[in-house]
Amino acid sequence: QVQLVESGGGLVQAGGSLRLSCAAAGGTFSSMAMGWFRQAPRKQREFVASISGSGGATYYADFDRFTISRDNAKNTVYLQMNSLKPEDTAVYYCAGTDKFGDMRYDQANEYDYWGQGTQVTVSS
Repeated sequence: QVQLVESGGGLVQAGGSLRLSCAAAGGTFSSMAMGWFRQAPRKQREFVASISGSGGATYYADFDRFTISRDNAKNTVYLQMNSLKPEDTAVYYCAGTDKFGDMRYDQANEYDYWGQGTQVTVSS
């Protein structure tokens, strides 16, 4: 069983930056595609970014301010968020999938494992 634990959320002013981390335990991390999703109050969960197991392929929703990366030696995936806006306020979740192939995986139902989420609040 794979466990994912997010960290790095918090309160930041508009224009600021945060780096989220997601540590994985169990499973073979380097073979798992990983993704970040977010869910704002009263909104559906939405895709933010994903990264292949090797880290060689990355995919994004319309977020040119965010960068996804991973360190397979540390079993950790990151989401660097810059120039944050109040509309970025949400609970951010990391997710992992055992599916093979460097695909975009931008649908929540494509993922097998989820973290508990970390709150990001951006004040204006």
